[in-house]
Order: sequence, then structure tokens, then C-alpha cells
Amino acid sequence: MPSTAHAPDAGWTDPECPVARTLDLVGDRWSLLVVRDAMDGARSFTEFQRRTGIARNILTDRLRRLTAHGVLARRTAVSGRRQEYVLTDAGRDLFPVVLTLRQWGERHAFAPGEARSALVDRDGVPVPGLVPTGADGAVVDADSTRVRKAG
Repeated sequence: MPSTAHAPDAGWTDPECPVARTLDLVGDRWSLLVVRDAMDGARSFTEFQRRTGIARNILTDRLRRLTAHGVLARRTAVSGRRQEYVLTDAGRDLFPVVLTLRQWGERHAFAPGEARSALVDRDGVPVPGLVPTGADGAVVDADSTRVRKAG
């Protein structure tokens, strides 16, 4: 599948770092909440605004940016009357990112016993914790990996 990569840009925070570049594209609060809601079925401007509480001008900007960077696509709704936003392949590829943020939040952002939403599969079963593994199946973490710089 072709990527939605962008040419080098003097505006990148750290041009050779995939984490920094990703944050430049989708790392602000509102962008990820729009992506989260698109994953949960939101399609219209009104739905995104209602779910997030985001100001109209900020939502307009985030939808424009996410569309320009290939995370969302605009299409005509089934009714034929309005435009809707849908995740692209690149947008769907953010699912593990959103899942990992959710699971980190479940462990670290709530007091014990505090009410919170839950992500469940089609059968209503809670989604298990995401654990990254290497090619050999062993768990990988910050202590067992390193960054190899470009060049």
C-alpha cells in the first residue's frame, strides 16, 4: 500500500524522526480525538463537534489538515446532501496508536475504581492489552530497543 509520505519540509520538528514527524501531523489533542471519533463511527462535522466539544474554527482546521495529510478523506454521504469524513488506510493505521494511548490512560490516568469507557470487540469482550513483540516473539520495550539514526 503506498504511503501518504510527504517530502522533506523545513517545518518538521525533527526531520529524521518518525515519532516527531507523526506528532507534527496528528499529535495535537484535537486531531487524535477526531481520529478516535472517526474510528467510533463519527462522519459529519456536526458529529465530531458534538462528541468532542471542539470549537468550529478549530474543528474546521483539524479536518482540513487530516484530509490534506491523507488521514481522512471526504466523500459524499449516502443521502447525497452533504460531505462526510472517513478514515483512509493511513487513518485506520492509527488504530494501534489510539489503542495504546487508551490502554496507557486506563493504567495511569484514572484512580482505582473510577468510571471510564471501555473498548470492546464485536462480541462485547474487552480488548486485551497491546504488547509489542520482536520478530522472535519476545516482548520489546524501551530497555530492549534503540534508535538507529539515519545516514
